[in-house]
Formats: sequence, structure tokens, C-alpha cells
Amino acid sequence: MDIKDCSSSSENQPGTVGSARAAAADWVLHQASKEKGFIGAYFTGSTIGMPEDAPMSPSSDIDVMVVSELAEPPLKPGKFIYRDTLIEGSYISLSELSSVQKVLVSHHLAGPFRVNTIISDPHGHLHRLYSEVSRHFADEVWVRQRCENVLQQIKRSLLGLDLSLPLHDLFTSWLFPTGITTHVLLLAALKNPTVRLRYAAVRGVLEDYGLSSLYPELLRHLGCADLEPERAMQHVRSLERTFDTAAAAAKTPFFFSSDISPVSRPIAIDGSITLIEQGLHREAVFWMGATFARCHKILAADSDPNVQKELAPGLEAFLADLGFHTVQDFSVRAAAVIDFLPEVWRAAETIMASNPEITGRSM
Repeated sequence: MDIKDCSSSSENQPGTVGSARAAAADWVLHQASKEKGFIGAYFTGSTIGMPEDAPMSPSSDIDVMVVSELAEPPLKPGKFIYRDTLIEGSYISLSELSSVQKVLVSHHLAGPFRVNTIISDPHGHLHRLYSEVSRHFADEVWVRQRCENVLQQIKRSLLGLDLSLPLHDLFTSWLFPTGITTHVLLLAALKNPTVRLRYAAVRGVLEDYGLSSLYPELLRHLGCADLEPERAMQHVRSLERTFDTAAAAAKTPFFFSSDISPVSRPIAIDGSITLIEQGLHREAVFWMGATFARCHKILAADSDPNVQKELAPGLEAFLADLGFHTVQDFSVRAAAVIDFLPEVWRAAETIMASNPEITGRSM
């Protein structure tokens, strides 16, 4: 059953994906749709494909993409509580969804149109997109192009690494392209390219396709292959202090601002602790790192310099455990990831060749 058709299901009990979707749809109806330039809205993120009666994790939110006809939509509202539901709202310009081909080649745009995630579509544009994208989503030509586009994105980002950036920005500019090596593999398997749980998700994919030997290599390039659970927990406790200080100091608007706020604490901190307690301490590292860096960006902008200086050892210790001791290490590690990409691509091709859902049709 399509998501849209389930919005009023009797299974929408409190604490379920269905109830979260219902709350998000209500927000779109009563608030987002009143904004200037509103064209429509749809669900995105990690809950796509989940059944209505699935429990909604306390460390998850429901993602909503609001489509605007404005060339430059407003800064995204980010995470907020609405009807006891944690929603992450984002804006996207209609120009990004201007053609079926543009959506099909994009790893972050295509997935939500594989199924009917549409919340509101007064002009019918989103339904037309869904009709075509859902038909061709699994065509090999588009699957391959999505994977290749991510591969090229990784190369461009790592080749363009700016070693003069502040440490937190340098770490971010290395971390995200390194982390989307997982997305190449997830896309080949027609899986949702998740953000926070990408390493846990790709581990399952590699196991399914008999490629488990690649997983330690992915962790090694991230720097956490040998990280012990106890050490991961020490880092998350240090992150906890940094997070609370940054959330209290935050004033400057960043695109990620709501990720470092009291309402997001269950995701950033509690969610990381839960992963560590489940034995997924290495899988927690990516989002811990992203959160550490974002906290320090906020502190650099909005706190007394002595506050950031006091908290700097926590980030530095985290980076040291990932193998970063000097600025030059970022350049060395970026080159190592680039050299690793042919192996990632071979695995992606193996997955695509073995994936029974991928078809040979093209538009």
C-alpha cells in the first residue's frame, strides 16, 4: 500500500511510523502549505518503505520535503516538535524536480519517488514525477548513473580538500565524501542511502551479496576498524558535553542548526549511545563525527573562544583515535579513499549484476 493511502489507517497508533506521518501531513496542511511559493510536499528519509504500524524509534525523526516554486527557498526549518512528533522539514526548489531524468540520476532525489510518498500535490507535478520515476527507478542505466555520480562526487570533494580550513570544517569536508562510499553500494542494492545509519545499512547489504570482506575496509578508511566499545562510549560522553554547550550557545543560523538543539539530542546523543550498547559502536562513529564538527562550528561562531578551547581536547581525542594527528593526515587519508574507489566500484558492479530487482529497460 502506498504511504499516501495509509495516512488515515487505523494502525496509526501513537509512537508508530503511521502516527508520525499523520502528524507531518497535518503540519503540511495547516502550516507549510500556507507559505509563499508552496507547490507540494512529500516524505523522504529513513522511514520510506517502512510499514504504518512499525514503531517509531525515539532516535529517529520523520523527514518532510516541501517543494517551493521560489528560486531560493527559505532556510529549512529543520527539526521541530509538532503534535508530539519530531519532524525534520526541508525545502527544495521546483527547479531541482524539473524533469524525470534529473530526479532519476540523483541519489538523494530518486528514492522518495520510488513509492508514493506524496503528502500534498495541488498541481499534480509530484504525481507525474512519481508515475515515471517509479517505473524506471530500477532500470540499470539509471541505477548505474546514480552510483557513478556519487563516485564522482567523492573524488571531486576529496581532491578539493582545503587544508587551511579550521579543524572542524576540514574534518567535515573529509568525513562526508568518505562516508558516501557506503552510498555507492546502497544505491547498487536499491537501498535507501541513509544518513546516520549508513554504515549499519551497508554492512547488511555486503553480507547479503557475499561481500562481507569489504566492510572492514570501509571502516578502516573511516578510521574506526579497531575502535573499542569502551572508547566509543568515552567519546560520546565528551560529545554530550560539547553538544549541550553548543546547543545553548547557538545563535547563528546554519543549515544544520536544528541538528544541534535540545529537540535533536535524542538522535545525536541517545541514538549514538544506543548503537554503542547494541555493539554497533563503529557504526556510530560517522554521525558522532559529524555532530562533533557541527558543534565546534557553532562554538566558533557563537561562544566565547575560551569555551571552544576548553572543549577542543574532546574533538582532538576523537580525531586522534580515527588516525588524525596532523593537518597533513587529512590529505593522506583523502588520497587513500580515492585509491580505494575502484574496489568500491567493483563491489557495486557485483551487486548490480546480482540484484534481481534491477532491470535492463531504459526510457
